[in-house]
Amino acid sequence: MDGFIKLSNFSKVVPYMSMFREGLMVTILMSVFTVLIGFVLALILALMRMSNVCPFHFLSTDKDGRLRDGGFLLALSRFNPLSFLATAYVEILRSTPVIVQIFIIYYGVFGMIDLPKVTLLGYIKFDRFFPGVVALGMNSGAYLCEIIRSGLQSVDGGQTEASRSLGLSSSQTMRFIILPQAIRNILPAIANEFVVIIKESAITYTIGVQDIMSAVNAVKGATFIIMEPLLVATAIYFCLCFPTSKLIAYFERRMSRGSKR
Repeated sequence: MDGFIKLSNFSKVVPYMSMFREGLMVTILMSVFTVLIGFVLALILALMRMSNVCPFHFLSTDKDGRLRDGGFLLALSRFNPLSFLATAYVEILRSTPVIVQIFIIYYGVFGMIDLPKVTLLGYIKFDRFFPGVVALGMNSGAYLCEIIRSGLQSVDGGQTEASRSLGLSSSQTMRFIILPQAIRNILPAIANEFVVIIKESAITYTIGVQDIMSAVNAVKGATFIIMEPLLVATAIYFCLCFPTSKLIAYFERRMSRGSKR
Protein backbone atom coordinates (compact mmCIF):
# COMPACT_ATOMS: atom_id res chain seq x y z
CA MET A 1 0.00 0.00 0.00
CA ASP A 2 1.45 3.34 -1.13
CA GLY A 3 1.91 5.79 1.72
CA PHE A 4 3.05 8.68 -0.47
CA ILE A 5 0.68 11.41 -1.65
CA LYS A 6 0.21 11.53 -5.42
CA LEU A 7 -2.09 13.93 -7.22
CA SER A 8 -2.95 11.23 -9.73
CA ASN A 9 -4.37 9.10 -6.93
CA PHE A 10 -7.10 11.63 -6.20
CA SER A 11 -8.74 10.62 -9.49
CA LYS A 12 -9.17 7.15 -7.99
CA VAL A 13 -11.11 8.67 -5.10
CA VAL A 14 -13.59 10.53 -7.34
CA PRO A 15 -15.76 7.44 -8.14
CA TYR A 16 -16.33 7.00 -4.40
CA MET A 17 -17.45 10.57 -3.68
CA SER A 18 -21.05 9.40 -3.35
CA MET A 19 -19.93 7.27 -0.40
CA PHE A 20 -18.30 10.33 1.18
CA ARG A 21 -21.55 12.30 0.70
CA GLU A 22 -23.54 9.53 2.33
CA GLY A 23 -20.96 9.34 5.11
CA LEU A 24 -21.27 13.09 5.63
CA MET A 25 -25.03 12.80 6.09
CA VAL A 26 -24.62 9.87 8.49
CA THR A 27 -22.07 11.84 10.53
CA ILE A 28 -24.37 14.86 10.80
CA LEU A 29 -27.42 12.79 11.76
CA MET A 30 -25.41 10.79 14.28
CA SER A 31 -24.04 13.97 15.87
CA VAL A 32 -27.48 15.57 16.15
CA PHE A 33 -29.12 12.49 17.72
CA THR A 34 -26.12 11.95 19.99
CA VAL A 35 -26.28 15.47 21.41
CA LEU A 36 -30.05 15.18 21.93
CA ILE A 37 -29.73 11.87 23.78
CA GLY A 38 -26.70 13.12 25.69
CA PHE A 39 -28.48 16.32 26.78
CA VAL A 40 -31.57 14.52 28.11
CA LEU A 41 -29.42 11.95 29.89
CA ALA A 42 -27.09 14.65 31.26
CA LEU A 43 -30.02 16.67 32.61
CA ILE A 44 -31.31 13.61 34.48
CA LEU A 45 -27.84 12.82 35.82
CA ALA A 46 -27.26 16.43 36.90
CA LEU A 47 -30.55 16.53 38.81
CA MET A 48 -29.68 13.20 40.42
CA ARG A 49 -26.29 14.53 41.53
CA MET A 50 -27.89 17.67 42.95
CA SER A 51 -30.71 15.80 44.67
CA ASN A 52 -31.06 15.56 48.43
CA VAL A 53 -32.55 12.08 48.73
CA CYS A 54 -31.20 10.45 51.90
CA PRO A 55 -33.40 7.46 52.82
CA PHE A 56 -31.36 6.74 55.95
CA HIS A 57 -31.45 10.28 57.30
CA PHE A 58 -33.20 9.08 60.46
CA LEU A 59 -29.95 7.38 61.48
CA SER A 60 -28.27 10.77 62.00
CA THR A 61 -29.69 10.96 65.53
CA ASP A 62 -29.39 8.50 68.38
CA LYS A 63 -32.28 7.06 70.38
CA ASP A 64 -32.30 10.18 72.55
CA GLY A 65 -32.71 12.47 69.54
CA ARG A 66 -29.20 13.90 69.69
CA LEU A 67 -27.12 14.33 66.53
CA ARG A 68 -24.37 11.74 66.26
CA ASP A 69 -20.81 13.00 66.41
CA GLY A 70 -19.55 10.55 63.78
CA GLY A 71 -19.29 6.91 62.91
CA PHE A 72 -20.78 4.59 60.33
CA LEU A 73 -24.42 5.38 61.10
CA LEU A 74 -23.90 9.11 60.59
CA ALA A 75 -22.13 8.46 57.28
CA LEU A 76 -24.96 6.12 56.23
CA SER A 77 -27.55 8.77 57.13
CA ARG A 78 -25.93 11.11 54.60
CA PHE A 79 -25.80 8.52 51.83
CA ASN A 80 -27.64 9.65 48.69
CA PRO A 81 -28.19 6.66 46.36
CA LEU A 82 -29.26 8.84 43.41
CA SER A 83 -26.16 11.03 43.64
CA PHE A 84 -23.98 7.95 44.11
CA LEU A 85 -25.34 6.21 40.99
CA ALA A 86 -25.05 9.36 38.87
CA THR A 87 -21.51 10.05 40.08
CA ALA A 88 -20.45 6.45 39.44
CA TYR A 89 -21.90 6.58 35.91
CA VAL A 90 -20.14 9.85 35.09
CA GLU A 91 -16.77 8.76 36.49
CA ILE A 92 -16.82 5.35 34.80
CA LEU A 93 -17.70 6.68 31.35
CA ARG A 94 -15.27 9.58 31.59
CA SER A 95 -12.47 7.24 32.64
CA THR A 96 -12.82 4.59 29.92
CA PRO A 97 -12.08 4.79 26.16
CA VAL A 98 -14.97 5.57 23.83
CA ILE A 99 -14.15 2.64 21.56
CA VAL A 100 -14.44 0.23 24.50
CA GLN A 101 -17.85 1.67 25.36
CA ILE A 102 -18.99 1.34 21.75
CA PHE A 103 -17.93 -2.31 21.60
CA ILE A 104 -19.64 -3.08 24.91
CA ILE A 105 -22.90 -1.45 23.76
CA TYR A 106 -22.81 -2.99 20.28
CA TYR A 107 -21.62 -6.50 21.06
CA GLY A 108 -22.63 -6.83 24.71
CA VAL A 109 -25.99 -5.03 24.89
CA PHE A 110 -27.41 -4.95 21.38
CA GLY A 111 -25.86 -8.32 20.64
CA MET A 112 -28.70 -9.75 22.76
CA ILE A 113 -31.35 -7.54 21.10
CA ASP A 114 -32.63 -8.34 17.63
CA LEU A 115 -32.87 -4.89 16.05
CA PRO A 116 -34.84 -4.54 12.81
CA LYS A 117 -32.51 -4.78 9.82
CA VAL A 118 -33.97 -1.83 7.98
CA THR A 119 -32.19 0.72 5.84
CA LEU A 120 -32.95 4.40 6.35
CA LEU A 121 -32.64 6.89 3.47
CA GLY A 122 -31.42 4.02 1.33
CA TYR A 123 -27.97 3.64 2.92
CA ILE A 124 -28.15 3.93 6.74
CA LYS A 125 -28.23 0.49 8.40
CA PHE A 126 -30.40 0.96 11.47
CA ASP A 127 -28.99 -2.06 13.35
CA ARG A 128 -25.53 -0.43 13.30
CA PHE A 129 -26.48 3.26 13.35
CA PHE A 130 -28.69 3.03 16.45
CA PRO A 131 -26.16 1.27 18.73
CA GLY A 132 -23.54 3.81 17.67
CA VAL A 133 -25.84 6.71 18.55
CA VAL A 134 -26.71 5.14 21.91
CA ALA A 135 -23.05 4.54 22.80
CA LEU A 136 -21.98 8.05 21.84
CA GLY A 137 -25.04 9.53 23.55
CA MET A 138 -24.21 7.75 26.80
CA ASN A 139 -20.63 9.01 26.61
CA SER A 140 -21.71 12.54 25.76
CA GLY A 141 -24.19 12.52 28.64
CA ALA A 142 -21.38 11.88 31.12
CA TYR A 143 -19.53 15.00 29.95
CA LEU A 144 -22.60 17.19 29.51
CA CYS A 145 -23.73 16.25 33.03
CA GLU A 146 -20.95 18.30 34.61
CA ILE A 147 -21.62 21.19 32.23
CA ILE A 148 -25.33 21.25 33.09
CA ARG A 149 -24.68 20.83 36.81
CA SER A 150 -22.29 23.78 36.84
CA GLY A 151 -24.82 25.81 34.85
CA LEU A 152 -27.60 25.06 37.34
CA GLN A 153 -25.36 25.92 40.26
CA SER A 154 -24.28 29.18 38.61
CA VAL A 155 -27.79 30.64 38.94
CA ASP A 156 -28.06 32.90 41.98
CA GLY A 157 -29.65 31.10 44.91
CA GLY A 158 -31.63 34.21 45.74
CA GLN A 159 -33.85 33.55 42.75
CA THR A 160 -34.87 30.22 44.23
CA GLU A 161 -35.85 31.94 47.47
CA ALA A 162 -37.78 34.59 45.54
CA SER A 163 -39.69 31.97 43.57
CA ARG A 164 -40.55 30.11 46.76
CA SER A 165 -41.92 33.35 48.24
CA LEU A 166 -44.19 33.63 45.19
CA GLY A 167 -45.59 30.18 45.92
CA LEU A 168 -43.79 28.21 43.21
CA SER A 169 -42.96 24.58 43.94
CA SER A 170 -39.47 23.13 43.58
CA SER A 171 -40.29 21.62 40.19
CA GLN A 172 -41.83 24.87 38.94
CA THR A 173 -38.82 26.83 40.17
CA MET A 174 -36.48 24.50 38.32
CA ARG A 175 -38.58 24.50 35.15
CA PHE A 176 -39.43 28.20 34.84
CA ILE A 177 -36.68 30.01 36.75
CA ILE A 178 -33.45 28.02 37.10
CA LEU A 179 -33.32 25.86 33.97
CA PRO A 180 -33.91 28.62 31.35
CA GLN A 181 -31.08 30.72 32.81
CA ALA A 182 -28.79 27.73 33.14
CA ILE A 183 -29.39 26.71 29.50
CA ARG A 184 -28.45 30.22 28.39
CA ASN A 185 -25.21 30.01 30.36
CA ILE A 186 -24.18 26.58 29.07
CA LEU A 187 -25.47 26.79 25.49
CA PRO A 188 -21.99 27.53 24.03
CA ALA A 189 -20.54 24.53 25.88
CA ILE A 190 -23.33 22.29 24.57
CA ALA A 191 -22.71 23.55 21.05
CA ASN A 192 -19.00 22.82 21.46
CA GLU A 193 -19.93 19.29 22.49
CA PHE A 194 -21.66 18.96 19.11
CA VAL A 195 -18.35 19.73 17.38
CA VAL A 196 -16.57 17.16 19.57
CA ILE A 197 -19.18 14.53 18.68
CA ILE A 198 -18.71 15.20 14.96
CA LYS A 199 -15.06 14.21 15.34
CA GLU A 200 -15.63 11.35 17.80
CA SER A 201 -18.28 9.77 15.57
CA ALA A 202 -15.47 8.66 13.27
CA ILE A 203 -14.81 5.76 15.65
CA THR A 204 -18.20 4.19 14.89
CA TYR A 205 -16.97 2.89 11.55
CA THR A 206 -15.41 0.06 13.60
CA ILE A 207 -18.92 -1.39 14.12
CA GLY A 208 -19.94 -0.90 10.50
CA VAL A 209 -21.58 2.53 10.59
CA GLN A 210 -21.35 4.04 7.11
CA ASP A 211 -19.80 7.34 8.14
CA ILE A 212 -16.95 9.30 6.54
CA MET A 213 -14.26 6.96 7.81
CA SER A 214 -16.19 4.00 6.45
CA ALA A 215 -15.87 5.58 3.00
CA VAL A 216 -12.12 5.95 3.56
CA ASN A 217 -11.92 2.26 4.46
CA ALA A 218 -13.87 1.31 1.33
CA VAL A 219 -11.55 3.34 -0.92
CA LYS A 220 -8.50 1.82 0.75
CA GLY A 221 -9.78 -1.71 0.20
CA ALA A 222 -10.66 -1.11 -3.44
CA THR A 223 -7.70 1.00 -4.64
CA PHE A 224 -4.95 0.21 -2.10
CA ILE A 225 -4.35 3.92 -1.46
CA ILE A 226 -4.78 5.47 1.97
CA MET A 227 -3.36 9.01 2.17
CA GLU A 228 -5.58 10.55 -0.49
CA PRO A 229 -8.93 9.34 0.95
CA LEU A 230 -7.70 10.36 4.40
CA LEU A 231 -7.00 13.86 3.12
CA VAL A 232 -10.49 13.99 1.60
CA ALA A 233 -11.97 12.90 4.94
CA THR A 234 -9.85 15.50 6.74
CA ALA A 235 -11.16 18.22 4.44
CA ILE A 236 -14.77 17.13 5.05
CA TYR A 237 -14.35 17.11 8.83
CA PHE A 238 -12.67 20.51 8.67
CA CYS A 239 -15.51 21.95 6.56
CA LEU A 240 -17.95 20.63 9.17
CA CYS A 241 -16.16 21.62 12.36
CA PHE A 242 -14.45 24.91 11.54
CA PRO A 243 -17.55 26.87 10.38
CA THR A 244 -19.56 25.37 13.25
CA SER A 245 -16.92 26.51 15.76
CA LYS A 246 -16.92 30.03 14.31
CA LEU A 247 -20.73 30.14 14.39
CA ILE A 248 -20.69 29.06 18.04
CA ALA A 249 -18.13 31.75 18.88
CA TYR A 250 -20.31 34.36 17.15
CA PHE A 251 -23.44 33.46 19.11
CA GLU A 252 -21.39 33.26 22.32
CA ARG A 253 -20.24 36.86 21.80
CA ARG A 254 -23.80 37.96 21.05
CA MET A 255 -25.10 36.26 24.18
CA SER A 256 -22.36 37.74 26.36
CA ARG A 257 -23.18 41.23 25.07
CA GLY A 258 -26.86 40.69 25.74
CA SER A 259 -26.19 39.69 29.37
CA LYS A 260 -24.14 42.83 30.15
CA ARG A 261 -25.87 45.68 31.93
